[in-house]
Amino acid sequence: MDFNFDEKSYTAEQVLEVLNPQLTDSRKEKIQFVVENRVQSFQPVFENIYDRGNISAAMRSAEAFGFYKFHIIEQPDAKFKAANRVTQGTEKWLDINKYSTTASCIESLKAQGLKVYVTHLEAKSVNIDDIDFSQPSALMFGNEKEGISKEALEASDGSVIIPMQGFAQSFNISVAAALSFYHVHQYRKAHQLPSTDLSPEEQLYLKALYYTKSVKNPNLYFRR
Repeated sequence: MDFNFDEKSYTAEQVLEVLNPQLTDSRKEKIQFVVENRVQSFQPVFENIYDRGNISAAMRSAEAFGFYKFHIIEQPDAKFKAANRVTQGTEKWLDINKYSTTASCIESLKAQGLKVYVTHLEAKSVNIDDIDFSQPSALMFGNEKEGISKEALEASDGSVIIPMQGFAQSFNISVAAALSFYHVHQYRKAHQLPSTDLSPEEQLYLKALYYTKSVKNPNLYFRR
């Protein structure tokens, strides 16, 4: 995939060449490290979340663990609670995909070869420890009050639960997400899965993309 600046098309290699002098060595090293730890075979999904603050917190957690493909299902007439928390700019490092229906989201995920699991408090839900996260998978979190939708549950490949030992019946959505992301991250390490599952071409593109997001007004340098 090429980049467009000032009505001209540039390859990832060209973008890196042009913007390389504009970044410090430490910034370039950080980008390289991040790209080498990006994972796309695990993708978080959030369905009809009411509190925008929960989405913001989940974005920060997902990005921190390297899960950069992020999916949000928002009904057109949905009402939201304004967020007191912010992402601290995290969203620009994520590949955020939005859908107006649950069906279109799940269809897209399965077309990528992902198994779709939902978090659900029911007797037949399996412990998250029992899920094979070495296989491409997506994990969906539902609305704070009503949980996952019936549509999502029926279309999923299974439901999971995070084990609890206290009286509380559930975690806050953003907490449940962070715990799940940490679990998947540790699962990948324990099973000695590679730090990234991106191809060399995908890594090169992502590196160039992060260069453009690290430079103020990158168009200026391509005009020159």
